[in-house]
Amino acid sequence: MAEHDLTARMAAHMNCHLVFPLLEFLQWRPGRVYAVEEILQAKLRLLIQGTNMVDYAMDTHKLLHGDTDDDVVVPVPDDMVERRHEVVTRLGALAAPAAPIVSALKNHHLGPDKEHNIRMLHERFQIGPDQIEALYQYAKFQFDCGNYPDAAENLHRYRALCTSSERSLSAQWGKLSAEILNNNWDVALEELNCLKEMIDSKNSSSPLNQLQNRIWLMHCSIFIFFNHGNGSYGIIDLFFQDKYLNAIQTDAPHLLRYLAAAIVVNRRRRNMLKELVKVIQQEQHSYKDPITEFLECLYVNHDFDGAQQKLIECEQVILNDPFLGKRIEEGNSITVPLRDEFLENARLLIFESYCRIHRMLSEKLKMSYNEAELWIMNLVSNSKLDAKIDTASGTLIMTANHANIHQQFIESLKNLDMRTFMLAKSTMEPA
Repeated sequence: MAEHDLTARMAAHMNCHLVFPLLEFLQWRPGRVYAVEEILQAKLRLLIQGTNMVDYAMDTHKLLHGDTDDDVVVPVPDDMVERRHEVVTRLGALAAPAAPIVSALKNHHLGPDKEHNIRMLHERFQIGPDQIEALYQYAKFQFDCGNYPDAAENLHRYRALCTSSERSLSAQWGKLSAEILNNNWDVALEELNCLKEMIDSKNSSSPLNQLQNRIWLMHCSIFIFFNHGNGSYGIIDLFFQDKYLNAIQTDAPHLLRYLAAAIVVNRRRRNMLKELVKVIQQEQHSYKDPITEFLECLYVNHDFDGAQQKLIECEQVILNDPFLGKRIEEGNSITVPLRDEFLENARLLIFESYCRIHRMLSEKLKMSYNEAELWIMNLVSNSKLDAKIDTASGTLIMTANHANIHQQFIESLKNLDMRTFMLAKSTMEPA
């Protein structure tokens, strides 16, 4: 399963702080893909080179060198001790000039009018640009130290005072990352939507920077969508927008794994399968995994045996993926909700496709005749399939399930305004 691990690809498009949850998952996942020593070494390098989380680095160093027993004490390198002293000193130096504005804003709500906020702080508390800049530097350093709750709060305050679009965008990225690491999924979703508007705005940066920002945004969004109640809808709506789908095909085809998983588990968005399979075929030279290959087997090659084999591999891919393989403890049992949901819906896709060609199902579903009959009866009664069971002949009569005409019309109008604008722009430009 190491060949299907996306940690390195994902990390290349993430703030280094967002990589730690991925490494934590790999470290504590039963049946690890990598040796614990490899994971701890990677974590330690990232901590030292990319953050100011010196205490976390020291703990990781002790784990790496065998400090798992109270009777065993592994000495921490002198450079780590010195680094910790530097970080604590620097944090205190940044906290002092930011203290007046932090104190003033604890009991004062800032409105949407930035000029009014700045004027109010100056008139009431004699706070000027220097203190506002100090607030940003303090919040950024708090984030680098892993103090995500306070960093999120101070970055929120700073955005209400910042008049620089570039600095405001930077603060927005920091706020989004902090809320993700705080597991505040509702707030993180709001920040994600706000950041998307900033990236897609006409006054945004160059097309190349927009492309990079969209790729970063989609990587951040995966944390949110696979932890939020309606996440499968969100990831489909975002990733299928033309500019974001183009970004995936340009520089992040590995994100097709998550889009494919979201569509498989979301029965109401099955109308997007045809377009998804088309993209999977186009990108198979640059990326493929058992999840994308499962859909290709089923809808391109009509290879049901191959689809079943890929489904077995899909289960292992999901269990070893930090986003898809999220585990929930319920009493003495541990479940992986998305794994169960994916497998059930994937079997339903095989079932629907196979029924259009064959009548007898028991052999292909790898069940006995009685097990297959019971499973089919439950499936037809619990789902919205338009099908009838003929128990006498042991066959299933299934009619085609056409998409609702109103839903087709709504889908066809998506991004109509953007496409109209691009068409009008192209016709107005000189030849």
